Amino acid sequence: MHSADLLVEHASELITLAGHQDGPRTGGSLRDLALIADGAVAASEGRIVAVGPTPAVRDLIRIEPSATIVDASGRVVLPGFVDPHTHLVFAGDRSDEFEMRLRGATYQEIAAAGGGILRTVAATRSADQETLVRLGLVRLDRMLRSGTTTAEVKSGYGLSVGDEVRQLRVVRRLSEIHQVELVATVLAAHAVPPEFHRDPDGYVAAIAGQILPAVAEEGLAEFCDAFCDVGAFTPDQARAVLRAGANLGLVPKLHADELSDQGGAALAAEVGAISADHLLYSSEDGLAAMAQSGTVAVLLPTTAFFLGLPYAGARRMIEMGVPVALASDFNPGSSPTWAMSAVISLACIGMKMLPSEAIAAATINAAWAVGRACDIGSLEAGKLADVLVLEVSDHRDLAMHLGAPIVRTVIKRGRVVVQ
Repeated sequence: MHSADLLVEHASELITLAGHQDGPRTGGSLRDLALIADGAVAASEGRIVAVGPTPAVRDLIRIEPSATIVDASGRVVLPGFVDPHTHLVFAGDRSDEFEMRLRGATYQEIAAAGGGILRTVAATRSADQETLVRLGLVRLDRMLRSGTTTAEVKSGYGLSVGDEVRQLRVVRRLSEIHQVELVATVLAAHAVPPEFHRDPDGYVAAIAGQILPAVAEEGLAEFCDAFCDVGAFTPDQARAVLRAGANLGLVPKLHADELSDQGGAALAAEVGAISADHLLYSSEDGLAAMAQSGTVAVLLPTTAFFLGLPYAGARRMIEMGVPVALASDFNPGSSPTWAMSAVISLACIGMKMLPSEAIAAATINAAWAVGRACDIGSLEAGKLADVLVLEVSDHRDLAMHLGAPIVRTVIKRGRVVVQ
């Protein structure tokens, strides 16, 4: 019998996503929620000790006198959302760009007018570290209230040795003082900074020879990312960055084929990237290579929605056996949203994913995309007790109620942090 200091019981639907532990879910397995009616999950010292029907779980545990007991009657219970692609740390505002888009300006036209990534770079470089931490805490509070318990955070608004390192130090500090667990990625290859605008290859050399070694020396990131697309970095340049990162122990990720097919999906498979993100214009051959390599396709439907771009072909990817995850791409310009429930809704409405597929993509497959599936993404004995209680009784309502505040309770490592 296990001692328990947390018990969540009587869930109308307990979505465990148990099983399939050898890799991310693909094909039909993406629909298997491993759902339990009148379900319960018990935890001790932040780790799950029992999962199953409520009477069975109660028989397996000894409830400590000071335990927290959550009655989830009539409500859905599921793992905390994992957001595997965000740009959380930045300064400045780009709300005027929204009106420019409404007036018909393209992504490229906004950048040419001084907007876009480089505008945020200028604002972020000008902000001190304390300001960036303060702004980050406000955003993390919003993410936590929306059910995100783990998030990947990229740099990429510094684009110099000092500023990239400073951004990642902010990520580390935020992870130390906030309940949301953060996973750091260095994205120095996000854009070519103004000081290198005539020499992008020179900037790639600076990333490989200066920025990445400085990041690795302090242990500030786990992953290395690059933006491979028209107006950003060529496949050869992205390959050079990712290989340099891999040589320093940084696992490759890739922004790929968002605005055009530049062969990013195939490149991600070639370099053994843990994930390739966006993939709006990826070729069949590129996606087939990802299916073969097991690279997770992190799809960002809120970005496509906000920019008026076609949605990624999620249905085709699922049919091809590509593992699919979902993320917010939270950033100040092209996806200023932090709510994974909205991401799930648009995945269903815009990409025709089933609610069960979208939930799995926002939890267990998203955990695989950031190398955390051994600890989070499903409700199984031994994993961290990151748990959500929703104000709905059927998991399909999560996708239907676009923008509704349906997260009732957030539990992080066995402790109620939002009620």
